[in-house]
Amino acid sequence: MSDQLTERELRVLEAVVQTYIETAEPAGSQTIARRFGLGVSPATIRHTMSELEEKGYLYHPHTSAGRVPTDRAYRIYVDGLIRQPPSDPERRRLESEMETTPGTLEEILRRAAQVLSVLTQELGVAVAPTFNELVLERLELVTVSSERLLLVFNLRGGVVRTIFVQVPGALPAASVQRVAQVLNERLSGLTLAEIRQSLRERLRDAEASSEGRELLNIFIAEREDIFNLAEVPEPVVLGSAQLLAEQPEFATNTGMRGLLELTERRDLLRKALEARRRQGLSITIGGENLDPRLSNFTLVTSSYQAGPLRGVIGVMGPTRMPYEKIIGLVEHTSRLVEGLLE
Repeated sequence: MSDQLTERELRVLEAVVQTYIETAEPAGSQTIARRFGLGVSPATIRHTMSELEEKGYLYHPHTSAGRVPTDRAYRIYVDGLIRQPPSDPERRRLESEMETTPGTLEEILRRAAQVLSVLTQELGVAVAPTFNELVLERLELVTVSSERLLLVFNLRGGVVRTIFVQVPGALPAASVQRVAQVLNERLSGLTLAEIRQSLRERLRDAEASSEGRELLNIFIAEREDIFNLAEVPEPVVLGSAQLLAEQPEFATNTGMRGLLELTERRDLLRKALEARRRQGLSITIGGENLDPRLSNFTLVTSSYQAGPLRGVIGVMGPTRMPYEKIIGLVEHTSRLVEGLLE
């Protein structure tokens, strides 16, 4: 799209975007001429802005003579940015906050999202790796009743999940513990996906009492359900929405309702973020988001990877955001998360 624009149009467009990002007010030709020294008169700038409006890069609210960037304008602006690392104070604060985080995966992501919220004044977001990719470290079996066992998954990265397993009747405690021992001996160190694929073979010759064999057969028969924790909804981790709510875009009741709906609809955000696991840096602006409920927002995310684990960290905010600053912070945070997970 940028090949349709002259050098002057690109410079004026960049000036309008920068002005609107900083002030949240429509940019007028006098303001642009005074602030950016483009070497042309306000009248020429005004004419150029009119041309940009005709091409779909600017629009002006009917109550104002100034112009506001469209999603297309932000896209050209972002694509032309030279990525800058965070400033030294921002980098030091990020590293200081993250270094004091407990070592569990969930705590690392929660702290990362919160720190990004504070430093960017946007909403920090994070998605953990899918459970399929997580490695089993240890299983525990706890008898809850005559017909139910509690199965505790201790997964690499400090992630703990529990599910109930139905059994046909009361089982001796010794048989339950023997089965737990067999499962740990033969499954520890494997991903959940690997366990589902190979469980039958791994348990075929396992020694157990008749009750224990019955329980092992339940694990074999129901392996697709028992070891498919990916089906358990993993909520998106969010930082503080309060800082984002203070921005001008959410001053109206309509804007605030839209923001509250998004923070409550974790499934919507998860779907938008899941596709970014393998994309590195990803920026979707306004209408570029597939879900129309995100059409007033920008998502800036960076994928992180530690061994087989892949997840996403980033921020969500209005399309009017300081992209240059935010991109650097998001990328640096994703590298910090990788270091902590490794």
